[in-house]
Amino acid sequence: MKSLPVGEFKANFSEVLEKVRQGETIEIVYGKKRMPVARLVPINSSKPKKKRKLGILEGKVKYIFADDFKMTEDELINLK
Repeated sequence: MKSLPVGEFKANFSEVLEKVRQGETIEIVYGKKRMPVARLVPINSSKPKKKRKLGILEGKVKYIFADDFKMTEDELINLK
């Protein structure tokens, strides 16, 4: 992973983005102590979200919602 100070990042923004597009991770550092403040990572390097399971009985039971079934999220979590 390459580290760049803010000034160098600003001066070479297009080149930095091209490196990120090619798969490189870039860390932006700031101040005299060069403390990391941000990290640019390629969008495809983030972990894909797993499909959320209905519950522990998924695949073991069947469920059918009636056509007229309506419930808001607040009703579902009992806020109303």
